[in-house]
Amino acid sequence: GDSGMHFIHGKSGSGKSTLLNVLGGLDKYDSGDLIIDNVSTADFSRKDFNTYRNTYIGFVFQEFNVLKGLSVYENIALSLELQHMSVKKNHDKIQEIIDKVGLTGLENRMMNQISGGQRQRVAIARALIKNPRVIIADEPTGNLDSANTIEIMNIIKAISKDRLVVLVTHEVELAKFYAS
Repeated sequence: GDSGMHFIHGKSGSGKSTLLNVLGGLDKYDSGDLIIDNVSTADFSRKDFNTYRNTYIGFVFQEFNVLKGLSVYENIALSLELQHMSVKKNHDKIQEIIDKVGLTGLENRMMNQISGGQRQRVAIARALIKNPRVIIADEPTGNLDSANTIEIMNIIKAISKDRLVVLVTHEVELAKFYAS
């Protein structure tokens, strides 16, 4: 489908992250096919995969992957800059996403001044600002306590109402509760 929350679950080393990396165009596959909107990626060039990654996919990882030397706002804005889009022109859009993930008032805080749960919200906002069709999340709550896990999962669940979310987790209970 075009929306909803879909989980990939399995033992450590069973290939969950590899599958996500293939879906995200980060890793090449040796057999089978990855079909996106009825188009096979078998003959995709590196450039095709770069375009696909930049426009179609938003990534959220366990390690947050936020840039420590930047503020909350700058981390999110960077996602647009990498797409050669004007940060100034998109100020309202950035602010709207900051509000959506519950970071209002923390725009100028640096990464070391906010909690792990808040850093993961920054990572989600950075993925969302690209307005991707698909969000790929690899153990997005792996480094968080249970209260933050619930908050982050609720944010991701809300996002999945109008786009596809594919999430890897080793926590069966999360999948049972949140999966579409």
